[in-house]
Amino acid sequence: MNDRQDPVARALGLPIWQGRPKGKPLGGGITNLNVLVTDDSRRAVVRIGDDIPVHQIMRFNELAASHAAHAAGVSPAVIYHEPGALVIDFVEGRTMTAEDLCQPDLLEQALRLVMRVHRDIPRHLRGPALTFWVFQVLRDYAGTLKAGASRHLPALPGLLDEAAELERAVGRIEMVFGHNDLLPANFLHDGQRMWLIDWDYAGWGSPLFDLGGLAANNGLDPAQEAWVLQTYFGGVPDHDLWRRYRAMKAAAALREAMWSMVQEIHSELDFDYQTYTANYLDTYRAALATARTG
Repeated sequence: MNDRQDPVARALGLPIWQGRPKGKPLGGGITNLNVLVTDDSRRAVVRIGDDIPVHQIMRFNELAASHAAHAAGVSPAVIYHEPGALVIDFVEGRTMTAEDLCQPDLLEQALRLVMRVHRDIPRHLRGPALTFWVFQVLRDYAGTLKAGASRHLPALPGLLDEAAELERAVGRIEMVFGHNDLLPANFLHDGQRMWLIDWDYAGWGSPLFDLGGLAANNGLDPAQEAWVLQTYFGGVPDHDLWRRYRAMKAAAALREAMWSMVQEIHSELDFDYQTYTANYLDTYRAALATARTG
């Protein structure tokens, strides 16, 4: 059995533990394998995984973003790293759900955290960093799906045409350093404050992608979306901002759907990607209709 198949053994074999460490798999991951390790001095989460070129995940970028996110006060500390393994401090807390993040107080905490990411991480980021342009991701996913003879091949031409339409609607952008994966499971709450974890997709891009992803992934209603835009930009959103935001929200939902399509043919994790794909295609279709008519 190799390390990929036995993540606990891989995690326990790292040269940082004191005493006799114990490890157990952590559920919930849909890209990486995660292990909770307890030794005589600490508890830590070990993220097992190499680069994932089909998702543009480069571990050097994740590591740099993780260090900067901790320095900015939004994410737990990095304890250790080596090729294929990243060890971060364990936060005792509750994983957020979409229902949680629709509650006004928790949504406000989440948005303030995202604003800190965009504002503060660049002050601490060291070395080269990737860009994240969702429309390039979508084009690359389409190429990966074609090469892998995906069951979704008949839909790709139409999806790419729609993505090009959305890219034109987004237009020129302001650049920030974004998280780019604002699923509810990437927010943790320890009872006093919220944390943001998992920096696989971090990179320079538009703030509208994180804002649209926050809305699409958590089912925010129009009033909540208006509050998010007004709070983030410091004023009532005008028609142009709504147009660009709605286009990016649709693109964020399409990215999640096509991410899952790729996982269907490349992932070995035990997860129902086909249902995940179908659910996000529904989310995307609703967001696209709003982008076209709103």
